[in-house]
Amino acid sequence: MKTLVYLLCLVFSLSLAFPPDVDAQGKGKNNVETLKKTNKCERCNLSNANLVNARLARAALRGANLSRAKLRGANLRGADLRGANLSHAELRRANLRGARMSGANLSGANLRGANLRGADLSGAQLSGADFKGAVLKDAKLDGASGANLDGATR
Repeated sequence: MKTLVYLLCLVFSLSLAFPPDVDAQGKGKNNVETLKKTNKCERCNLSNANLVNARLARAALRGANLSRAKLRGANLRGADLRGANLSHAELRRANLRGARMSGANLSGANLRGANLRGADLSGAQLSGADFKGAVLKDAKLDGASGANLDGATR
C-alpha cells in the first residue's frame, strides 16, 4: 500500500513538473510555432489554427490536420499538403500555386479568390468547397470528387 501511494505521489509530482504541451482544448499549442520556425509540421494537429497571411511557401504539411484553420491570404506556394485535412478551412485569397494537395480533404473549404494555378488536387475531396474567383489554370483535378467549380477560372 505504501508503495502504491508513493508511486501515485511520484506520478503526480512529475505531471506538475512536466505538464503536457497542450492548450485548454487539448491541441498542441506549439505546433503553430514549430511550423513558423521550421516550415514543417507533417501529420500534426493545426485544427482551428490562426495562420492568416502566414508565409508557408514550400511548407511540409503532409497529412496535417488543418480543419477549420484560418489561412486567409497565406502563401502556401509549392506546399506539400498531400493527404491533409483542410475541411472547412478559410483559404480565401491564399496562394496555393503549385501546391501538392492530392488526396487532401477540402470539403466545405472557402477558396474564394485563391490561386491554385498548377496545383495538384488529384483525388482530393472537394464537396461543398467554394471556388468562386479562384484560379485553377493548369491544376490537376483527376479523380477529385464533389467539385463545383462554378465561378472559378480554368
